[in-house]
Amino acid sequence: MKLKTFVGQAALAALLCAGVTGGAFAQSDCKKYVPPSPFGPDDQTGASNRVTPAVTKAAASEIQTGQVVSMSNVLVDGIPLAGTRFLKTVLTSNTLAAGGELGKNQATGMEETWLSQSHVGTHFDGMGHIGIRDCYYNQMPMGKFITQNGLKKLGLENLKSFATRGGVIDLVRVFKEAGKLKKNPNCKGDCLDGATVITAADLQAGLKMYNVTLREGDAVFLYTGYEDLFLQFPAQNKAYNTSTPGIGKEAATWLAAQKVVAVGADTFAVEVWPSEDPTEFIPVHVILLVNNGIHIIENVRTDLIAAEAQKDGRATFFLNMTVPKAVGFTGNFVNLEAVR
Repeated sequence: MKLKTFVGQAALAALLCAGVTGGAFAQSDCKKYVPPSPFGPDDQTGASNRVTPAVTKAAASEIQTGQVVSMSNVLVDGIPLAGTRFLKTVLTSNTLAAGGELGKNQATGMEETWLSQSHVGTHFDGMGHIGIRDCYYNQMPMGKFITQNGLKKLGLENLKSFATRGGVIDLVRVFKEAGKLKKNPNCKGDCLDGATVITAADLQAGLKMYNVTLREGDAVFLYTGYEDLFLQFPAQNKAYNTSTPGIGKEAATWLAAQKVVAVGADTFAVEVWPSEDPTEFIPVHVILLVNNGIHIIENVRTDLIAAEAQKDGRATFFLNMTVPKAVGFTGNFVNLEAVR
């Protein structure tokens, strides 16, 4: 199924359902489609349950120099947006007009109105983002828990801390050293081509390059070089969104077995697009989010931290990322930093 078709159908469904209570939705037997959470039948948090005080304390040892490396892209009109998503800002600055000053001290001010979906730019996918039929993480029958204004279950307000160890896997280097790098012709530098499937063996090779063993509670970030296209916005927006390198189902299953809390990449999907099986839609999202409660972070700027890792041979860091406690949200844009 093509992305535009899927998004169009989803938008139509949203319009048809506006103002309708959850009781109007057909309910599936979610035990047939989704496994239970390992954190209990009432869990709405997902993998961030794994970020315990002990995990955070251990991650703090990654801070050696205090260097902070940005891992977020700018959020501005014109960046590539998947499907029919939109982003527009309108600045209110009326107090700057003659006579608009406030008080005897003639204070002025400005603020913006933000018109956008939450899944734009460098953003975070929550548990309420993707499901199978009406079944979401932890066998949640979401048809009963949606309103026109947000989710009643699985919103971002249920998340815990992401103060944990992060690690970057340099897939450009992996593919170059294996002699299998096929570059996207629109990239100015080295990058994987669109629709390139990243396997578990590729991930393991990238970890081995820096002598890293994943541990429970880690956040994993992939450098594919596709950031090159993002940074050329808006000129290469179509190329960025048409296809993308990413992990396949086998790699996603392996990452889930390592009990990581999040997987991010410098692409709009993290998983390979188009999918390995053209009859499936975003199967890696299902594996990570729905079946394992592992968050996905898209459009991450991984080129800078990958470059730092190449300089000093250290691919792990303390992850500084906060997710807004946005009640009933399925996701939101986030700011990430690698603290070294």
